[in-house]
Amino acid sequence: MNPVTRGSRFVARWSRRLVAEAGHRWTAFGEVWRRSLQLRVVTSTLALSTAVVFVLGMVLQNEIIDRLVYAKQQAAIAQTGVAQRTVSSELRGMNSSTDNPEARLNGALTSLTSASDAPGSDQQAASSAAGAFVPVLATASPGLPGAPVVSAGPYRDVPDSLRQFVQNGQSGFQMTTVTSGGDNKQIFLIVGAPITSANQPVQLYLLFSLSAEQNTVNVVQGTLVVGGLVLVLLLAAITSLVIRQVVRPVRNAAEIAERFADGHLDERMRVIGEDDVARLAESYNQMAESIQGQIHQLEEFGQLQRRFTSDVSHELRTPLTTVRMAADVLHASREQFPSGLSRSTELLVDELDRFESLLGDLLEISRLDAGVEELASEQVDVRGLARSAVNSVQGLVGSTTTEIELCMPDEEVAADVDARRVERILRNLLANAVDHGEGLPVRLSVGMNETAIAIAVRDYGVGLRPGEADLVFNRFWRADPSRNRRTGGTGLGLAISVEDAHLHGGTLEAWGEPGKGACFRLTLPRQPNTEVTDSPLPLPPDDAPIDEPPVVDVPEQEPAEVNGWHPTAVVPTREQPDVDDMAPARAGTAPEKGGAS
Repeated sequence: MNPVTRGSRFVARWSRRLVAEAGHRWTAFGEVWRRSLQLRVVTSTLALSTAVVFVLGMVLQNEIIDRLVYAKQQAAIAQTGVAQRTVSSELRGMNSSTDNPEARLNGALTSLTSASDAPGSDQQAASSAAGAFVPVLATASPGLPGAPVVSAGPYRDVPDSLRQFVQNGQSGFQMTTVTSGGDNKQIFLIVGAPITSANQPVQLYLLFSLSAEQNTVNVVQGTLVVGGLVLVLLLAAITSLVIRQVVRPVRNAAEIAERFADGHLDERMRVIGEDDVARLAESYNQMAESIQGQIHQLEEFGQLQRRFTSDVSHELRTPLTTVRMAADVLHASREQFPSGLSRSTELLVDELDRFESLLGDLLEISRLDAGVEELASEQVDVRGLARSAVNSVQGLVGSTTTEIELCMPDEEVAADVDARRVERILRNLLANAVDHGEGLPVRLSVGMNETAIAIAVRDYGVGLRPGEADLVFNRFWRADPSRNRRTGGTGLGLAISVEDAHLHGGTLEAWGEPGKGACFRLTLPRQPNTEVTDSPLPLPPDDAPIDEPPVVDVPEQEPAEVNGWHPTAVVPTREQPDVDDMAPARAGTAPEKGGAS
């Protein structure tokens, strides 16, 4: 491989890793930022205090620099006035035609330097206030345009703008940067003034170094930066401490509330002091006391209700058995009775069947509410349970035109479940679908994946209105109480079914649309204590919504493929079953949609 290509791939790989790592770090920081009030407050305080300290530092620095420069300018101007008088006395009567200008300027420059060093003189006092300076004297030969300038001192360091200003007979000053000794740069305050006492114009310039002022500014800047950083850190620390005093009780309250929600009803907050946090703790404790009392009352009421239901159900079994025996005797002799009395005997037996089913469901629901039910799990083939449930439902549909289609895979659908409960769920769902299917076909589909099995019961009848998919599992709830029911359920079938599904760690869900049927999907884990994240069968079903209901009388041909499987059996339910076929249904439940059994 080309080394350049290898290197580019290496760089690209490391770049992707860096980007991914940066993304993970940013995500983690975002999570901490959202969850931590203390971090947000401290960060906000740190940012705002940094901005305030920066602005304040800039204002102080500019004010200090302005004052230093102003003091330097005033002292330099005073020093220039004293030097101007000294040079005027030295150059009085200078004539370029008779005198040597350069010699006279050097002599005046020497006198100016020595006068500044003389103790007690005005020149020395002014020099001590303005600091050391470098004098410059310059003059041009009169009447000679373009004549060279005669100077004494570093005249080349004087800016041209200041030269023009002084040559016009005006005094002025200017700050400029002077380069000396290679790359050594210094800032100078240069003050220029004309000397008018000589016979020819002379320019005086004093160069004052600003090194001391620059050092002072550097010290001030360093002090401001260090002081600002220390101030910002102190503000952050103080803010963190203050916020911690507020956040800690809130965090404790959140932890206690979580434990309280988990069932530890004796959890209470500590009340310290009389401040706002203490009042919050007192209010929370009062609320917890009230909730705990109400929960205890509800628990006692629920226990009494469940005990009453269980006791009544048990107590009713004895008279019901007696009534059943008498009714059976009457039912066996009904042919000897008049027609009206014979019909009453048949109605009496039917209602006793329903009464027995209701008592069985009440006992079952009371055991579920008490939490004493346990699963008798075993490894079974769910397809066998589906076929058994279909056979049980045949005795409930009477002479309807309903057909039940079984859509199951060819391979075994094994799961560790309670066979009795699962079959009861399927029996309830099938009877519910037949009762509300308006004589149209009912489809039972079985599916599985690696972790779960699913069974869906689909009908094409009256369906469910919006919002009824959740209400349908409520006890004794009916979508339309005025409908004429065929099965006469107890109203507890779907409520018991959803509790059975929860015992397995699964779910029972419903879907429906008015006039387009309904679908109930049972999803159970294949192994106990396994989390189910995805159901093998869709809800709503693949054929929803249905614009036109399917034809009842299907020609004799292989049914269409559903969910990847062909129906393995079509069980007609048009003929009235025998009494033996109805026996399992009489012992079990006969549900109806909306909580029927």
